[in-house]
Amino acid sequence: MKQYVLDANAVMRYLSNESGEEKVALLIRMAARGEARLRISVINWGEAFYSLAKLAGLNKAARDLRALGAIVEPVAVDIAQAESAATLKFRYKMGYADSYAAELAMRTGATLVTADPDFVKLGKQLKVLALPRHSA
Repeated sequence: MKQYVLDANAVMRYLSNESGEEKVALLIRMAARGEARLRISVINWGEAFYSLAKLAGLNKAARDLRALGAIVEPVAVDIAQAESAATLKFRYKMGYADSYAAELAMRTGATLVTADPDFVKLGKQLKVLALPRHSA
């Protein structure tokens, strides 16, 4: 079964119907049919919650993410994983929450779903399904 890790921006694309939403929707349909496994670090879950709350309010953010949580598995972080993510942040100068998404994807052998080009820094050690970047 294919495994994917969603970055917060992938969740935002899906819930806000932004560019790239169709790729994330396809993965969600695959997961609902048992054809794929979708995960998200609780750190990225919190980042998505905050971003959604800014756009639509706390109640809608909570409802939308609870519904998504029926298909996307939130993954807790322990100390070893926090240290691994911090090491990625230190070595590759990436965002703090991004380092958790990368750590989870690398640890589980999953493909990271993201629109963030910073993950290119990790090279071949991280498989990425790239979503379109925002157009200015």
